Amino acid sequence: LIDELPPGRQKVDTFAVGSSYRPRINKFIRRLVGEGRQVYVVCPKIEEDESDEAASGLMSAEEHARELRREFPDLTVGCVHGRLKPREKDAAMTSFASGETDILVSTTVIEVGVDVPNAALMIVENAERFGLSQLHQLRGRVGRGRHKSYCILISDSRSEETRERLAAMTHTNDGFKIAEEDLRLRGPGDFFGSRQHGLPELHVADLGADMSVLS
Repeated sequence: LIDELPPGRQKVDTFAVGSSYRPRINKFIRRLVGEGRQVYVVCPKIEEDESDEAASGLMSAEEHARELRREFPDLTVGCVHGRLKPREKDAAMTSFASGETDILVSTTVIEVGVDVPNAALMIVENAERFGLSQLHQLRGRVGRGRHKSYCILISDSRSEETRERLAAMTHTNDGFKIAEEDLRLRGPGDFFGSRQHGLPELHVADLGADMSVLS
């Protein structure tokens, strides 16, 4: 078991809040950037006019980047997503990595493989749309340097399961505990079938609660 952070990594303080906190979050962004730090903002979709009904009402990366440029006219706000040409995506990432961009608005293309030690704040919009393991991966983009780092999960969902999932993120930075909670909430589905979620029909043990016994 890898049960400790890599050398030089910081524990990331995580908060789950509603969109009513946005004025306070904007002040926090201003404070951190004023201290020389950088900020990620992750959105669940790319542009405002996506036709998928399930995506209606969700924050889009392109529109939110425009909003943040209006909110922070003196800061540099970049935007990166999967529909950009590779050259444009590389340019946006290089600008952020070099410290030229203060705030990078993105879809989950920054989930893995991005290392910017100066980034100290990860904001996830519509956090209810992301799985626990995905949220944990996104949180792992900050806390990679010597600066105190934070993750803010924004969601107005009233679903009990959503609240449980986001609460799990605020209680631990341990990837194993996050994975166990994900298993408990979603179930593993069928190991040899086509069902993608739900608890398997084990008549003796509970995969979530009895993992140590099963081991």
